[in-house]
Amino acid sequence: MLRYIKLREIPELKTSAAEWFHSKWGVPQEAYLECMDAYLNNKTEYGWYLCMDNEQIVGGLGVIENDFHDRKDLAPNVCAVYTEETYRKQGIAGNLLNMAVEDLRSKGITPVYLVTNHTGFYERYGWEFLCMVQGDDEPEMTRMYIHK
Repeated sequence: MLRYIKLREIPELKTSAAEWFHSKWGVPQEAYLECMDAYLNNKTEYGWYLCMDNEQIVGGLGVIENDFHDRKDLAPNVCAVYTEETYRKQGIAGNLLNMAVEDLRSKGITPVYLVTNHTGFYERYGWEFLCMVQGDDEPEMTRMYIHK
């Protein structure tokens, strides 16, 4: 049975979560740990959300100030959205997105942004295309979405 958690609920998962996100996106594990520590130490309300199948992380995402793009004024940003391939098409990413948006909204943090090259996926969960942004060290512009 799948369960959805905020990292604050099981902070002992921090290291394994940072390793898991690093393995999916190639961003240094230390960067994830830094953001997770800020969240766990209540220095930010920008959280980390996981889907667990027993003790295994099968999906996750985070919320950070800026997801490596030039629009520093558009914050916070959902980042690192990932679901293990064998668990896709079960609504996991959508549940995690909704969980993050609702958690942030309950803390007065709205709107929320994300950057992606996907079209059609995020719209299913209430996200709207906002504009194109320039990703750090990327030659092509990237789509930015907003959730109000």
